[in-house]
Amino acid sequence: MREIDLHVHTTASDGTDTPAEVVRRAAELGLRAIAITDHDNVGGYAEAFSAGMETGVEVVPGIEVSTKYGVAVHILGYYVENLVPLLAEIVVDRDRRNEKVAALMASDGLPVTYKQMKQRFGDVIGRPHFGELLVEFGLARDMDDAFARFVGKGMRYYVPRTIIDIDSSVEAIIASGGVPVLAHPFQYKKNDEELRELIERCMDHGLRGIECRYSGYGPEQSAYLERLAEEYGLLKTGGSDYHGSHKAHIALGSGIGGNLEVPYEWLERLKAVAGQ
Repeated sequence: MREIDLHVHTTASDGTDTPAEVVRRAAELGLRAIAITDHDNVGGYAEAFSAGMETGVEVVPGIEVSTKYGVAVHILGYYVENLVPLLAEIVVDRDRRNEKVAALMASDGLPVTYKQMKQRFGDVIGRPHFGELLVEFGLARDMDDAFARFVGKGMRYYVPRTIIDIDSSVEAIIASGGVPVLAHPFQYKKNDEELRELIERCMDHGLRGIECRYSGYGPEQSAYLERLAEEYGLLKTGGSDYHGSHKAHIALGSGIGGNLEVPYEWLERLKAVAGQ
C-alpha cells in the first residue's frame, strides 16, 4: 500500500498544481502524508497545511535546495523553521538569472518581460516557466523540446546560476532545526566511491538522510541506497519528485510506472530525528 510521498513540488516553485490541489490529490489517492519540497522556498506550506487539516492528509514542511559540489546537487530539508538568510541569497541570484533570460528572449523579439512573468507565475520563476512560454509562442512542441533546444544547458536561453556550496546548505538546514537529506543520489552520475565521498562530505556538515526510493529507480538501485543509509546510520526517505504537468510522466505517490512505494515508518523515524 502506498502511504507517503516526501518529494512534491507545487506552484510555489515549478509545479503546476497549487499546494491545496496537491494535498487534495494525495487524499484522493489515499496517501497518509506528503512533504511539500518546493525549490529554494517554503511559500507553499501554509496553504498545503490548511488543506491537510481539511482532508486528513499529514503535510510535512520541506524544501529542496540547489547546491554545488562539482556538479549541481540537491539537498532536501524537512521541518525547516528559519532559512531566511540562505533563501535571501538564493532569491537575489535567481532573480538576476531570470532577468537575463527574459531580456535574451525579448531581444529576439518575443513578448516577454520578467515583471509580466512574475505577475503570471508568481515570485518563484524557473526554467519550466520559460519553457511554457516557448511552447505557447509556438517555438517549441512541448516542454521536452523547449529544454532540448532553448532552455537546457548550453542552449540559447540558458543562463547559469551562482549556486551556493553544499556545505553551507546542509549547515543552514541544520541551523534552522531541519533535517537535511541527499536528494536522488543517482542523478549525479557518481560511482560507488564518488557517491560515498559525497555522502561523507555532507555528513561532516550534518547530513541526516538519503533519498533511497525515487521515481525511475529500480529495486536494485533502491536496495543499494538503503544499504548505504544503513551503513552510514542515515535516515531513509523517498518521494516521486511530482511536478504536475511539467513532468506528466511522474505520478504523485507512485512515481514512474507506478513502482514507487515509501512506507510511513520512514516518516516516523524522520519525525523522531526532527523532534516532531
